[in-house]
Amino acid sequence: MKIGVPGEIKNQEGRVALTPAAVAALVQSGQQVLIQQGAGVRAGFADQHYQEAGAQLCTTPQQVYDEAEVLVKVKEPQASEVGWLRPGQLLFCYLHLAAAADLTSQLQERRVSALAFETVSAPDGKLPLLAPMSRIAGALAIQLASVYLTAVQGGKGCLMAAIPGLPRTQVVVLGGGVAGTQAALLAAQMGAQVKVFEQRPEVCERLGQLHPGVTPLPAVAGPMGEAIASADLLVGAVLVPGAKAPKLVPRSWVAAMPKGSVIVDISVDQGGCIETIHATTHTEPTYVEEGVVHCAITNLPGIVPHSATQALSSVLLSYVQQLAQAGTQWQQLPWVQSALNVHQGKVQLAALTR
Repeated sequence: MKIGVPGEIKNQEGRVALTPAAVAALVQSGQQVLIQQGAGVRAGFADQHYQEAGAQLCTTPQQVYDEAEVLVKVKEPQASEVGWLRPGQLLFCYLHLAAAADLTSQLQERRVSALAFETVSAPDGKLPLLAPMSRIAGALAIQLASVYLTAVQGGKGCLMAAIPGLPRTQVVVLGGGVAGTQAALLAAQMGAQVKVFEQRPEVCERLGQLHPGVTPLPAVAGPMGEAIASADLLVGAVLVPGAKAPKLVPRSWVAAMPKGSVIVDISVDQGGCIETIHATTHTEPTYVEEGVVHCAITNLPGIVPHSATQALSSVLLSYVQQLAQAGTQWQQLPWVQSALNVHQGKVQLAALTR
């Protein structure tokens, strides 16, 4: 099968779906790989690296879309790309359709088979293609928040790092999944006092062993609202696979937070878990509402493209190989049932129909 890798055009998106090493593995297994010129440059991979790996370089993105049977991207097709999709084509990327009704309709109209990285489920229920980006997003949430808490960025002027004699920064994390755990761990390692609200008892038990600075708590409205009211930083990391994130934090709770405190909502790809959240970009990453600095960048790992590309490509390769080797029988692959969001004009993922 012809596998196409176009360049990414979303705001400040520097990742590319496959590294040259991954391309070489596909070529060696008998697949033809098309890659747009310059697609890997921002991630540190030159066109020459892809040519040496056996890829065919395409001068325009449309050439990739026109010739590829399987399109492997990082982010969802942007408005200018949707028209290049064709019936029967396989699209494999992060889609997050629960928060993108218009894109869902467009994919139905184009009659493509759209498989989402974020809903690929392993037999143990884990999400192998979402996990590496969730770890990076969790870490970046803390890195960015430590900057946004400074007075010059509109924050309250507190330091995330622990300094003897100074009060510790108060951090609240909603959700103890992969992203929430990474955010909590990094914040605690920097010296913050972290409370993680999580509804699964077994996850709370694991979080309790994570770091002395991390306190897991059951996700109960009263205690959660009280903790948020005194938080310097609130991180939203709630995930319901394939579905819109529940709105756990009403506007009144945000209004009760200290002025200049910061909210980073990692779950914005799925609509966000905080009432006052709307999506932002790397170009305009923050806005202030109710006196609180909000950050909700929908492609957060895109600003560390070299690291993020390596992390994604290493887990993605085997899935692309399986699709290519399966050919017209790709629907028989065991993981496809969880991955397939739209097919032949119809929505296939149950979470999108609720």
